Amino acid sequence: MTEYRRLWLPGGTYFFTVNLAERRRDLLVRHIDVLREAVRQVKARHPFRLDAVVVLPDHLHCVITLPHGDDDFAVRLGAVKANFSRRIPSGERRSPSRVSKRERGVWQRRYWEHAIRNEDDFRRHLDYLHYNPVKHGLVTRVSDWPYSSFHRYVRRGAYPLDWAACTDDVAAGER
Repeated sequence: MTEYRRLWLPGGTYFFTVNLAERRRDLLVRHIDVLREAVRQVKARHPFRLDAVVVLPDHLHCVITLPHGDDDFAVRLGAVKANFSRRIPSGERRSPSRVSKRERGVWQRRYWEHAIRNEDDFRRHLDYLHYNPVKHGLVTRVSDWPYSSFHRYVRRGAYPLDWAACTDDVAAGER
């Protein structure tokens, strides 16, 4: 029998990358309060723990943990995307396919998903997520980006305020 690991793990922890359809837009930071409210509303209906998040102008990364016995992250991501899309002004370009399906053109239909396998994997994804604003040239220090759970982790003592500011190795997430 071939070994196969099921990626949808009930109660599992997952890393996601979710992109806007138009990658050069800044909708996510321009409407950050709408995005935050969309997440709050979805969490109220479909509970999950938001372990970490960084919101950039045109995409976001997050790590979430589902409740014990639950493996339906797709309904949560779909609901956040739909809630956000309904609450922002229209005007984005839409493909004929999206028009025919009466879809907004805010988000890419797909997203990147990765099941977190252990503590080391969790830490590497947190480092990647938190360093992302620097990687994309939005700030020079991780602590300067306001739309990140990095600040929560600093308050808890998990990261120093100047994390990733010293060397390229540290900035790449190596400790």
